Amino acid sequence: MIQEKLIEILPRDGLYPQAALAVACGSAAAVVVWKWVARKRILQKMEEARQWRDDSLEQMEKMIWKFKQKNPGVQSEFILSLSLVELAEKLREETLSPESVLYTYVKKALEVTQEVNCVTDFIHGCEEQLQEVKKQKEKGLLYGIPVSIKDHIGCKGHISTCGLVHFLGKVEKDDSVIVKVLKKQGAIPFVKTNIPQSMINYDCSNLIFGQTINPLNHKKSPGGSSGGEGALIAGGGSLLGFGTDVAGSIRLPSSFCGLCGLKPTGNRLSTLGLASPIAGMKSVTATIGPMARDVDSLVLCMKALLCDELFSLDPSIPPMPFREEIYSSSKPLRIGYYEDDGYFQPSPSMRRAVRETKNLLQLRGHTLIPFVPPRLNYVVDELYTKGLFSDGCANLLDKFKGDIVDPNLKSQINCYRLPILVKRIFAFLLKPIYPRIARDLNALCGVGSAKNLWNHHVAATMYREEFLAEWRRLKLDVILCPALGPAFNEGYPGKLFAATSYTNLYNLLNFPAGVVPVTTVSQADEEELKHYTGHYGDPWDKRMKEAVSDAVGLPVAVQCVAVCWQEELCLRFMKEVETLVHERRTPK
Repeated sequence: MIQEKLIEILPRDGLYPQAALAVACGSAAAVVVWKWVARKRILQKMEEARQWRDDSLEQMEKMIWKFKQKNPGVQSEFILSLSLVELAEKLREETLSPESVLYTYVKKALEVTQEVNCVTDFIHGCEEQLQEVKKQKEKGLLYGIPVSIKDHIGCKGHISTCGLVHFLGKVEKDDSVIVKVLKKQGAIPFVKTNIPQSMINYDCSNLIFGQTINPLNHKKSPGGSSGGEGALIAGGGSLLGFGTDVAGSIRLPSSFCGLCGLKPTGNRLSTLGLASPIAGMKSVTATIGPMARDVDSLVLCMKALLCDELFSLDPSIPPMPFREEIYSSSKPLRIGYYEDDGYFQPSPSMRRAVRETKNLLQLRGHTLIPFVPPRLNYVVDELYTKGLFSDGCANLLDKFKGDIVDPNLKSQINCYRLPILVKRIFAFLLKPIYPRIARDLNALCGVGSAKNLWNHHVAATMYREEFLAEWRRLKLDVILCPALGPAFNEGYPGKLFAATSYTNLYNLLNFPAGVVPVTTVSQADEEELKHYTGHYGDPWDKRMKEAVSDAVGLPVAVQCVAVCWQEELCLRFMKEVETLVHERRTPK
């Protein structure tokens, strides 16, 4: 079998004629040569993708030079100083030209990626798209706004790599729905951004495009899986970006990079045209959503996207335009809150961020009510992890066949690759000493059958009802809780996937959730971290302490949550938090 496969490969590549001798020598030699040839082909594919990226960056440089020669007096600093709302207004008034804005952000994005390696592709059709936008009779809400998009969001003529060799060479034949709607609203998608290999991780590294680093601290991860977006926006190279979220992949990079990010209800925005290494997984809801520097930008974005074009292109999206009356309401809120989910002990700065925000909200006249998410251990292990990997990790691992695993992902993938029997044995042996890790290993075995998958979906529905029953009993409007942070030291996200418990709960529930930066890590937080023990005293708790260390001055966010289809209320709550924090910082 191996010899036949090798013979099939060699003539097509036209390489390594000396391998024919190895084939003749038998299977053992053939195995060695086959592996060597396969690895060589992987490296060639990666090099081709990197060359594509390098050519894209060169195109960006040429565009900058060409525009600068014709327009030497562009007010780049002024343009970069504007918020998204301010910039959109000036573009619509025609006091700024779309060309000058696009040029400015292409130039800035190039500078940022040269520093932190966040851009994977220049969307070379952006200049033509700009001319199309100028011809539109009605200016959309995002007229002339340059927008960045995550690697796997489909864009015609470009590759959605997912950080995997498996997807290389598959050029998109059409734009994803979200890109089509952005263009309809006058936006100019201009770059694609980096992700971790396979995206089932919240670092930002793959062997095709390399490691993205946090622009706020180069020893830190920008988070993931929308880490390239987080780094680019935080570095000033984009005003509005799009990420996706199945465990926190919008909220975590927003938290790590000091941004605002919104994970909507699963079907509020369309995910048609997005590549995925776990396509078909329905136990946990994956979503697409915006990332930006402030809440007003997220609001403008959602107003633009929730339009007839979206509802027409994807009829599965409920035709619900943005409800201004909910967002603009000034009615005092009943806010449930918790500082600790009981699964991962929060870092000192995470706990302080919630406590200080809670006090600000109380002073403003809102009612704050202690809330405890029911049975969170059961949620994370039995419902979330077992649901995400209900196939025993089989589909994800298939995408790694013929690929090389990124070092930042190795411990995670090596664990997934263990045979189910070995996982069960390890779980049994570890249960007395490390019960949390044992439960996780059992969950990674999956559900085992279609019947069990149906039962799992029933269990998730029952939990959602249990959660909502407590929500209704307390008459809550929204929830305030921690967002994982501050930014992790490089290499730690791949060793602490379970630390997403603060965010993945709301993927399981399919509730809209957003993050808002509210403070920064203090020296007192760093001192308190020295006494961090965690809830279990297991290796994960030790890693958590190491992951968030040496973070003085880095941003810390809180998470704001509403129930399904209440994005407007979630954004209203986020805006309230942002306003109160701003007022506290601004001298009177």
